[in-house]
Amino acid sequence: MWAIISDIHSNYEALMAVAEDIDKHEVEKVICLGDIVGYGPNPCECVDMVMDCDITILGNHDQGALFDPEGFNSGAERAIFWTRTQLENAQDPLAEARWEFLGDRPRMHKEGDYLFVHGSARNPLNEYVFPEDIYNPRKMEKIFQIVDKYCFQGHTHVPGVFTENLQFFSPADLGYTYKLDGKKTLVNVGSVGQPRDGDPRACYVLLDNDTITYRRIEYDVRKTRDKIHGIPDLDKYLGDRLLEGR
Repeated sequence: MWAIISDIHSNYEALMAVAEDIDKHEVEKVICLGDIVGYGPNPCECVDMVMDCDITILGNHDQGALFDPEGFNSGAERAIFWTRTQLENAQDPLAEARWEFLGDRPRMHKEGDYLFVHGSARNPLNEYVFPEDIYNPRKMEKIFQIVDKYCFQGHTHVPGVFTENLQFFSPADLGYTYKLDGKKTLVNVGSVGQPRDGDPRACYVLLDNDTITYRRIEYDVRKTRDKIHGIPDLDKYLGDRLLEGR
């Protein structure tokens, strides 16, 4: 069994809760689809935890912290610059190891029938694949052409399954379980640290042979919100949205 997490966004409380849930299952491998940092108040602690994952790929916020953020709104950009100052803390003996870890992350990982990306198979770092894209057949057909069989992705913070016949199923639609049937499938694993599907609980996926299970995990959302409110360089909205899963 594998655990697949994504979009932690410096939310230590959510990541800790997910890690505790993973420990309750017979998980052999943990895969992180990127965006360890950005938005939230605990980038260093989250990078330290993710360094223990078996596979971690690069997210666009991770890249933004490493280099210069491009295409970010003002709140996200301010958060990235603040994040960079935390990661650059010369007094922290782990700072260099964190930078090296982030800088060494690949943009995709392929293992058997499974492709792992942050955004999409076509643009692993930056392309969003939203549920409403099922009404954009040209876009979806081009993405599916690149996928051999199964692609796991994040980036939108909206969990769900896309089938090649252009249907989208939310975790609730599926009863939180989906069986891969050999047909091309895109699986958005949702977000650990900033869900945007109206459910504030952290979200991740367990993959057991050909069965996907969505896990929704409660955590101390208000604690994370209050931390964000206490950091002047972080927009208060980044904390408030956590309460609504938006």
